[in-house]
Amino acid sequence: MLVLGIESSCDETAASVVLNGKKVLSSIISSQIDDHSLYGGVVPEIASRKHLEAVSDVVFNALDQAGVKSEDLYGVAATQGPGLIGSLLVGFCFAKGFAFASNLKFTGVDHLHGHLMSVFLEEKAPNFPYVALLASGGHTSLYFVEDHLSYEIIGSTRDDAAGEAYDKVSKMLGLGYPGGKIIDEISKNGDPGKYPFPRAWLEKGSFDFSFSGLKSAVRRLIDSIPQDKIEKEIPHIAAGFQDSVKDVLVKKSIMAMEKYKCGDFALCGGVAANSGLRAELGKRLPKKGFRLFLPSVSLCGDNGSMIGCAGYYKFMKNKLASFDEEVYPRALFKLKKGF
Repeated sequence: MLVLGIESSCDETAASVVLNGKKVLSSIISSQIDDHSLYGGVVPEIASRKHLEAVSDVVFNALDQAGVKSEDLYGVAATQGPGLIGSLLVGFCFAKGFAFASNLKFTGVDHLHGHLMSVFLEEKAPNFPYVALLASGGHTSLYFVEDHLSYEIIGSTRDDAAGEAYDKVSKMLGLGYPGGKIIDEISKNGDPGKYPFPRAWLEKGSFDFSFSGLKSAVRRLIDSIPQDKIEKEIPHIAAGFQDSVKDVLVKKSIMAMEKYKCGDFALCGGVAANSGLRAELGKRLPKKGFRLFLPSVSLCGDNGSMIGCAGYYKFMKNKLASFDEEVYPRALFKLKKGF
């Protein structure tokens, strides 16, 4: 089964052809980082216009790279939400038109479902049930995943997502956008113990996250340091901030593994590309007897391959979308237990 996956939820226009939900035959991504870096974050109106400019070329380049034509495809899967509504509309409507004109099956994919399925594009995948941490710019949640289409949300952020906190702290430090990759690199040259930032553990036994207090603590520290001395302190501030984030993410992930008695754990989403977090999980999970599954760095950010993979499993269960369905900008994971 060949599935064309189209992703346009935020600031990447992406398309991919995936075979049997496993093998990536092509992956084309048009990034808008340069367009938004001037503003320190994504500007929705600019994002939707850039998607309009790129989507056609991205899709047809993905087909060319895979060496297939529209008649070779089984169906088209496109991100339906959550995300920026203008951006979502571009990819979702293009996918509808493409599927209709080519007489192909069509399905909408939840963006979070796509991230959760990204680990199944690797050679080795986790066994069900497993616990997954999905950390990105807009979402930070722990899932108990029962099969390819069923899950239970067991914890989520109450304010800023981890990736959002990285972007905001990077902006405070004048480091640019996107903040995750920049802080990850700079923190390697800093001492995380010089500025020990707080950890928000919340109520005993809670799997929820909160990063707004950490962000505020960084702001107060920056304001307390003389401007002529702040530059040399930036690596230490970045290291302390990252140490706080990964400490909470890793410890709560281990708590969830122990409670749900799972042997396998998956990390996914944009923050899954963070080398410090990957290394910390790789060090601590095996000591507890758990297996760690990580998507390749190229599959951590928004991409069409994960949408094609998730679409495959929806097609296998005949979960199709009608051509009059709409996109949804807000996450639906608290309203249901299946994609």
